[in-house]
Amino acid sequence: MKLILLGPPGAGKGTQARRLMDAHGIPQLSTGDMLRAAVAEGTPLGKMAKEVMDHGDLVSDDIIVGMIAERIDRPDCSNGFILDGFPRSDAQAGALDSMLAERGLALDHVIEMKVIDDVLVERITGRYTCANCGAGYHDTFQQPRKIGVCDECDGTEFKRRADDNEETVRSRLDVYHDQTAPLLPYYRAKGVLREVDGMADIDDVTAQLGAVFNGGN
Repeated sequence: MKLILLGPPGAGKGTQARRLMDAHGIPQLSTGDMLRAAVAEGTPLGKMAKEVMDHGDLVSDDIIVGMIAERIDRPDCSNGFILDGFPRSDAQAGALDSMLAERGLALDHVIEMKVIDDVLVERITGRYTCANCGAGYHDTFQQPRKIGVCDECDGTEFKRRADDNEETVRSRLDVYHDQTAPLLPYYRAKGVLREVDGMADIDDVTAQLGAVFNGGN
């Protein structure tokens, strides 16, 4: 099964991709992870990417798609993969389709995790973690059992990500709506787009994704 998860930052794509990976044994592919690994390993594409980044430029779509091509040729992708965070533009979507077609492959599903912007802003800006063990909490949805004390390690220091503020989150949402959301008609026309309610409980979202994975949607 070859899947793409689409949705704005904070929609839960990473969490759900890991759950699908654990349940079905297909790897989650993050272009950021692949890029860092290729640079660290000094592969030909990694060297090209490093040179581009050292000059302060963005890595080209050709390099990113080339890294994805190398990754899906590995044995653990023989039964499929989950792309999280790619593609982000029409050009990337077209390049990905062409690369897959060269290998006699095609996407099975592109799954949009539908969310409401205002609720998503609340979800992201309210989250924080234990500074000691990293356990996650939320101002509204998941407070520690004893306020100010971590449930996992009894730590009393907590931290928030610097970019988990409303201005930054709304800016990232604007980028998603401007650049990535226009991919939805592209995949709808191909007959591979599916939708799940990303505002549902985490386990409910997992069940919805499982239904798509198993052909129930």
